[in-house]
Amino acid sequence: MRKLGCLGLLVLVAAAAWAIWSWGGGGPLPRATTVAVPQGASLATAAAELERAGAIPSARRFRLFARVLGSGAPIRAGEYRLAAGQSQADILRLLQEGRTLQRLVAVPEGLPSVLVRDAVARAAGLTGAAPLPAEGSVLPDSYAYQRGDTRAAVVGRMQAAMRTYLAAAWARRKPNIAVRTPEEAVILASVVEKETGKPSERRTVAAVYANRLRLGMPLQADPTVIYPITKGRPLGRRILQSELRAKNGYNTYASPGLPAGPIANPGRASIDAVLDPARSGALYFVADGTGGHVFADTLEQHNANVRRWYAIRRGRGEM
Repeated sequence: MRKLGCLGLLVLVAAAAWAIWSWGGGGPLPRATTVAVPQGASLATAAAELERAGAIPSARRFRLFARVLGSGAPIRAGEYRLAAGQSQADILRLLQEGRTLQRLVAVPEGLPSVLVRDAVARAAGLTGAAPLPAEGSVLPDSYAYQRGDTRAAVVGRMQAAMRTYLAAAWARRKPNIAVRTPEEAVILASVVEKETGKPSERRTVAAVYANRLRLGMPLQADPTVIYPITKGRPLGRRILQSELRAKNGYNTYASPGLPAGPIANPGRASIDAVLDPARSGALYFVADGTGGHVFADTLEQHNANVRRWYAIRRGRGEM
């Protein structure tokens, strides 16, 4: 009898050891996969999904081990990324902590709204049509979403982020700036965004345009000529002389003042530059051959800079 009792104890110990090893050891999933747990799903529903995905060997045993060896916390709905060989214990913790798969749609600084719509339309897992947001209404950033979210809701969050940031930036604007409203700030910031990708010179570019606005000089910004032609998509060729003369509300060669609206979705740094431009008397700038620009206070200085830029281009065989 004593031997039978010892044998039974050994069996129980072995069973417990196997259960602990099975629960915490490597799982059967051969490669990473995603599993969706719907809203209101029970542990049984989630376990069935996990078994169908091959992440656990048995839904029934998973529920039993979860009750005996798990924390007892409820699981959360969402889409989860499971690693190859992930243990059942780790899978349960993942579901209980709600560490869902983070899908992102990126909006780089200066992206026009037609390309924002394209990016949202391409984002996997979203539902519904992608709306075309008003130009300048989206704050460039990376936006997280979950499978099943609507494209309209994601665009709405992008626009809400812009409203929030613009309100805060406008509240801390410097006095005597050249723009009179937050809307004008976005318009000018979109021009600054398209004219330079060099962070160190954004505030100086903003100063040039602010100085021109105060003097009633045309901004003469090439991106404003291109915008009504392509709505922000690449032009793919040089600007024509007829396009430089066209009066359409956007062409800042043909008309003084700001264009009729934004020509892109400006980022935080360009908005900040317009609301706090550099202290500069510059009225002109031209490329310097290194990816940046050289600035000038007078037309004479600017013409000399242009001649140097043309010499650089000729040396490169571009002219």
